[in-house]
Amino acid sequence: MGLDPGLRRLALGTLLAAYPGPVPPDWAVDLVTDGLAGHTLFGTNVHDPAQVAASTAALRAGRADVLVAIDEEGGDVTRLAHATGSPYPGNAALGAVDDTTLTRQVYAAIGAELAALGVTVDLAPTVDVNTADENPVIGTRSFGADPARVAAHSAAAVEGLQSTGVAACAKHFPGHGATVADSHHELPTVDASPAVLRERDLPPFAAVISAGVRAIMTAHIRVPALTGDGPATFSRAVLVDLLRRDYGFTGTVITDALEMKGAALAAGGVGPAAVLALAAGADLLCVGAKVDAALVEHVVAEIVTAIGDGRLDRARVEEAAGRAAALAGWTRAAGATATTPTDLGYAAARRAVRVEGDVTGLGRPLVVQVHATSTIAEGRVPWGLGPHLVGLEELRVVAGEIEPAELGRLAAGRPIVLVGRHLHRSPGGTALVDALAAACPVTVVEMGWPGGWRPAGVRAFVTTFGASHANGRAAAEALGLV
Repeated sequence: MGLDPGLRRLALGTLLAAYPGPVPPDWAVDLVTDGLAGHTLFGTNVHDPAQVAASTAALRAGRADVLVAIDEEGGDVTRLAHATGSPYPGNAALGAVDDTTLTRQVYAAIGAELAALGVTVDLAPTVDVNTADENPVIGTRSFGADPARVAAHSAAAVEGLQSTGVAACAKHFPGHGATVADSHHELPTVDASPAVLRERDLPPFAAVISAGVRAIMTAHIRVPALTGDGPATFSRAVLVDLLRRDYGFTGTVITDALEMKGAALAAGGVGPAAVLALAAGADLLCVGAKVDAALVEHVVAEIVTAIGDGRLDRARVEEAAGRAAALAGWTRAAGATATTPTDLGYAAARRAVRVEGDVTGLGRPLVVQVHATSTIAEGRVPWGLGPHLVGLEELRVVAGEIEPAELGRLAAGRPIVLVGRHLHRSPGGTALVDALAAACPVTVVEMGWPGGWRPAGVRAFVTTFGASHANGRAAAEALGLV
């Protein structure tokens, strides 16, 4: 016997699914027609602007108020420009410039591009305060380590995005910036008191709520003082008592992807995770990136079964679906797109570059990119100085597998420009820098989160606060290599 059609449609109204490839398959559109709240687009769904616009139009043919979401943060997390790198710097660079008008302009430009393609929800900005230098998943996605600065820029980003009619989703509540683990792979713990959270992690969320943010995303992190052994995504103390009662948020609570280990392992699978998230107060559930019709129906069945056996109150699911529908209604009614200044992101990235030391007279250096792994959030997006160099190539190496003497031989007396992301965290990274600096003139370009590490003996240390296409261009210009 099949599911009750009314309950099936109700459950579908709380889900953000996804689909493979550049063309929405029939099942993806059929689910929208049946009541699915919407789909999230990933890099695999993006080939070019015309194709994306055709995809969103196909989804809208299924139902006019379908939500189409995307992770377009600028900087290191981009879906539209996953093949080349973003033309905008990310939050760390904008925080370094510390011009809230610029931040508003950059996010308005991103929003205008999304609106033109038919995307209605941007799963951005990241408003986490990156207080842990070793944070493996936030880093340059954060506006910085100072709560007041992050709060000011978070509000500006939300205002810029939503001025275009694209809903902003601030993430990751109650704050992922103090973690040293990646919730894609495990359940990180933030062992902080509510008082510390209010002073350190929560000011940006208060700021975006005041700015009218339409959605807030949950964090798959454990805060023992509030969540016990489970993640915030499953905690009524976080999603209802803290976010709604104490901070007055009335918009849509969206979960981070339920397929992530921080949620799925804690719950025993994506279906049980959906039930726990709804019960805790979440409204719109991101299923994940690897989704097919069978998985959606499995999650729907779990929700309907939970309503039937009393684990979920039907009124709670109706409330959740209502908030998801309200978000869709806002995106249809709001805003108009603005023209996008074509050089805005590159100009912003130039303002963010910081140079410690002397970068004059490099001539034609040996440019070496040190391999760095990417997070699931970032994906494999090109980075570095290579696309911007004139008459030079960028040699790619693995820090622990290349002999410094070999690079010295290749340099043949020329200066070396060593380009990395989180070089101090790369196996063999600091040893490589130290050995090269002892033998020849070395300039280090750090395109990751610039923590406290500064190598001794280098000619210059250049920080870009991100590895987007715009950041790479700005670094190459600062070195006189363009």
